[in-house]
Amino acid sequence: MKCPVCGDDCVSDAFDIINTMETIFSPCPRCRGRHLDKKSPPPDYVPPDTCSCGKRFIDDVYAVMYRIGVEEGDLTGTEPLKEVGTPLIHPGFVMHEAPYLPRHSLVLLTDQFSRKTAERIITEVPEVRGVIQDNHIVPGITDPDSDEPPLTHTLLAGCDVRANIFSTQVGPIVIYKQSSMMHIEFPRPVNPKIISVDRKIFSKRPKIFVDACCGAGTLGIVAARLGVQHLILNDAWYAAAFWAAFNLKVNHAYLGIDDVEIFESYNAMAETQKRSEPRLVATARGSVSAEVYQGDFRLLSPYIPEGNVLAVIDLFDKASRDMVEGTINEWKAKNHGDVFIP
Repeated sequence: MKCPVCGDDCVSDAFDIINTMETIFSPCPRCRGRHLDKKSPPPDYVPPDTCSCGKRFIDDVYAVMYRIGVEEGDLTGTEPLKEVGTPLIHPGFVMHEAPYLPRHSLVLLTDQFSRKTAERIITEVPEVRGVIQDNHIVPGITDPDSDEPPLTHTLLAGCDVRANIFSTQVGPIVIYKQSSMMHIEFPRPVNPKIISVDRKIFSKRPKIFVDACCGAGTLGIVAARLGVQHLILNDAWYAAAFWAAFNLKVNHAYLGIDDVEIFESYNAMAETQKRSEPRLVATARGSVSAEVYQGDFRLLSPYIPEGNVLAVIDLFDKASRDMVEGTINEWKAKNHGDVFIP
């Protein structure tokens, strides 16, 4: 598949990427890695080059990036190694040991490096696929009623598209997103939201599943994996709506989807980053069918067909009980079927 961000072949079908899980981060017999203290500067040593198998231990990769940062003047050499930034592994899944990284398997989220340093890292460190400036925000829309423009991190160099692999009761799914444009999730051994969807689907047996604030489509795709035949995915943020549609295409073989049609390119959708009135941006056909909308979930009612409907509203901020109850009550007043917040 062509990447919607960089145009290269850096995205894969779910079947292909899941089949790499057992070995992608495992060392070969020739690999040598040095475990470093993340709370101290790296020791005075020469990190090894990439092994002949194409992998290198993550701590050694960090030591190389640290050295580049010092040479470019972004680091003084006294900072602890962890200050280099947060590693976003591609593909992300639950790992029990530190990984040996193959080519283009790390996106770095950092507040230390300049664009020049980031570009040098992309050129000299083959394990890194992208470097993102951490703006210390949560990307996307946090308040649908605010007139403030959505906030994002900044892609400094490379490509920051990466995948997470999430487990369900009936098998894994793959969720891609552009890391600078959407909130960051890490797969965990137990995912309460996925468990919540599983339990609701098992008890309600819906024919139609509405993921009203879908993000990259995780919960809706989980529902399809669990046997729901018709999905409605929606998000007001353009990046979320696009990646939800794209992830239907990525997981098509597992979902029984024959064709996904996305009506606009990623760049074209970016021209209207936030929508109020829902707009159809993609459809899927097959034994599972789907419509993907970009818009305010509170205006989604006219686009939900009659039938046995179950809706999930995964609100970003669940801290206010009154707000959560108000959201549920407003949804019930406008829509038939069951609704829950995971």
